[in-house]
Amino acid sequence: MSRPSPAPINAQAEHVRLLDVQLLSNDWYVLRKVTFELQRRDGQWQRLSREAYDRGNGATLLLFNPRRGTVVLTRQFRLPAFLNGCADGHLLEACAGLLDGDDPETCIRREAEEETGYRIRAPRKVFEAYMSPGSVTEKLHFFVADYEVADRVQAGGGLASEGEDIEVVEMALSEALAGIRAGTIEDGKTIMLLQHVALEALQGGKSK
Repeated sequence: MSRPSPAPINAQAEHVRLLDVQLLSNDWYVLRKVTFELQRRDGQWQRLSREAYDRGNGATLLLFNPRRGTVVLTRQFRLPAFLNGCADGHLLEACAGLLDGDDPETCIRREAEEETGYRIRAPRKVFEAYMSPGSVTEKLHFFVADYEVADRVQAGGGLASEGEDIEVVEMALSEALAGIRAGTIEDGKTIMLLQHVALEALQGGKSK
């Protein structure tokens, strides 16, 4: 079955002139080569060419039990990390997924249950961020949610039909923070969420 054509680019701004858009790949996600003119701060126009990878936007969530001081992470194989020197290609991460047409909260409730087995009661959105704006269009919506042991309604592990083979890992927040320093936790979104929760704990409250 053929893939649908990617959505056209509708971005507009007075300081940017889009001259040409070439579709390089529409396989797993969409890769485009864009030629454009950018008005510099001195008023001059500069012609540039860049490639942009569009995989849609996503959401990520850190499960945190403040009473026990624990977090729930996932461990799974990531081919790009493996190709870039990660010894076995497995990364410890906060659960995450693409929106796939859903709003961010619906998405992260679905992904958390699929990946970790926990049914989320009250996710709190804490911020949004572009994760690799030099080459990837994706914006992530970041959430934190408290959890209890009783909230785990299934084993998790992800969907085998999507190539997922996810290990669920519970550890102390202090151990996870030490993992950042030791280099055993290297995933950007996960580091951001762990440090956010640690900062909240120092401030003695939660984001509203």
